[in-house]
Formats: sequence, structure tokens, C-alpha cells
Amino acid sequence: MALNIARLLATCFGLGYAPVAPGTVVSAAAVLFYYLIPSLQDLRLMIPLVCVITAAGIWSGRIMEKRYGQDPSIVTIDELAGQWVALLALPPTLPSLMLAFAAFRFFDIVKPGPVDRVQRLHGGWGIMADDLLAGFFANLSVRAVMGLAALAQTLFPL
Repeated sequence: MALNIARLLATCFGLGYAPVAPGTVVSAAAVLFYYLIPSLQDLRLMIPLVCVITAAGIWSGRIMEKRYGQDPSIVTIDELAGQWVALLALPPTLPSLMLAFAAFRFFDIVKPGPVDRVQRLHGGWGIMADDLLAGFFANLSVRAVMGLAALAQTLFPL
């Protein structure tokens, strides 16, 4: 019973079984939900939701690792949480959503420095921690790009 619930949660209700790039599929779904459900753009909902998803990911990730080995590719709840961190408090515009998606996928795949280190944590923590940190770095990157774009627009108006 616990394995079935863990599998359902960890695979984002089956999206983790996508035959190609399941993490990217779930990240794209996360962006789509963020865009289509305006209440997800409210920090008063999104922050607690990311916390609940993180707790569910740690629990289900631990169970899935016992069954399938370390950080199985079908476990994609971490991409959901990380992508939503990447989107936190960003305007729901097409450019910012696309940048957040691309930046999150970059940090999640390349795993620079600390993102790589935290994925070594055990018991489901590593599954979630690297994506949350990738989401944080993606969010900061998008803010930096948006800030530079605004500065360029101010300095060099068209």
C-alpha cells in the first residue's frame, strides 16, 4: 500500500513514466499549471504547497529508492517542486515562464557545484534537495536577466 501511494506521488500521478525526458515533461507541466491556475502565482499558496510537495517527495523518494535504486528517473516529484521554486514570485509572462523553465532545466541537468553536492544526501533528501536548489538558482538567474533587460531598456530605449 505504501509503495503504491509513494509511486503515485513520486511519479506525479504517472507523468514520471513518460518514455522520453520525464523530468522535462513534469517541469513543462509545472509551468503550464502555474500559468493556467492563477492562484498558484500567489506566494501564500505556493510556498506552503512547495513545502508539502517537498515533504511528500522526501517520503516517497525514500521508498522509491529502496525499491528502484538511487534517484530513479521515474521519480519526478522533485522536478515539480524545483520548477515551482524557479517560478516563485515571477510574473506569469511568456518570457519569464520560458526563462524559468530553461534555467531550471539547465541547473537540474548540469548540476553545478552545490546542486551536485546536495543530491548525495540520503533517504529521499538528495532527490528533493538538488532540484530545490536548482530551482532557487534558476529563479535568481531569471531575476538577473529580467533586471538586466529592464536596465538595457532604460539605457537604450527603442
